[in-house]
Amino acid sequence: MRKIAGRVLIAIGGFLVVAGLLTTTWAPGVVKKTPVDVDQTTRLDGTATKLGETFPVNVTSITKADSEASTDDTTIWVNTSCVVNAASGDAPDCVDGKDDRLVSATVGTFATDRVTALGRDHENLPEGSTPYEGIVNKFPFDTEKTDYPYWDGTLGRTVDMVFVEETEMDGLAVYHFASSVQDEAIEIAEGTPGTYSQAVDIYVEPITGAVVNQEQSQQRYLEDGTQVLDLDVAFTDDQLATSVSEAKDNAASLTLITETVPRIGFIGGAVALVLGALLLLVGRPRPATSPRAAAMPA
Repeated sequence: MRKIAGRVLIAIGGFLVVAGLLTTTWAPGVVKKTPVDVDQTTRLDGTATKLGETFPVNVTSITKADSEASTDDTTIWVNTSCVVNAASGDAPDCVDGKDDRLVSATVGTFATDRVTALGRDHENLPEGSTPYEGIVNKFPFDTEKTDYPYWDGTLGRTVDMVFVEETEMDGLAVYHFASSVQDEAIEIAEGTPGTYSQAVDIYVEPITGAVVNQEQSQQRYLEDGTQVLDLDVAFTDDQLATSVSEAKDNAASLTLITETVPRIGFIGGAVALVLGALLLLVGRPRPATSPRAAAMPA
């Protein structure tokens, strides 16, 4: 029985060690990649002042991965974003350009690296698309406490997204980043020059790189100083609760695969191998004692 138990323990130990090796060397490269089947709707709310009128707004941002255009190392994304006057209380996610409730609407197609999350050029982007750079819709897996380039679509270039602090949201550890631009020259409308200022605060779950909350303040002015737009929005309460819950689940799953399973594999495997070897050694028959040796006086 000891031999059988020893062999079983050695087999189990070998399996656990191999599992530990696989989850250490192979699994991170598989699980720490942005999926190509993402279809995410993010909702923000707040207030806007447009041409002197202040009113509540709803912001709906829909980000979809194009699974057919995406590749092993690149995700192709399509994002539609709509800001709607919500003063009526029953505003839809978006309205057409003839509806007075429409504040702004944008559509963008971009590509990001599936590991670093940084924007990049790619042959599968539609012809004429402007390649995005830097951080766009998420941060990299294992986000670090450092500054990142952040894509500003209004300016068409990156700005510095600065690490501020590590903090907590509903028991979830997050990294707080912030960016700011001031009085940048832009076209308010076609042929109408003006200036643009924006402050963005982003809270990131560092294991997955997921954005848990975003606060955004934006102002636009004509050259004569007339304010055209003043926008202040952040994730809705429901969106924040959903983001935190999903981030906790996803971070726990990644930690299980990349840290807990390897630890169990290596430690449990080593213990099983040692115990198995001991059982096999103890289970060996002892050499017989010769009668002559037994009869010899001490």
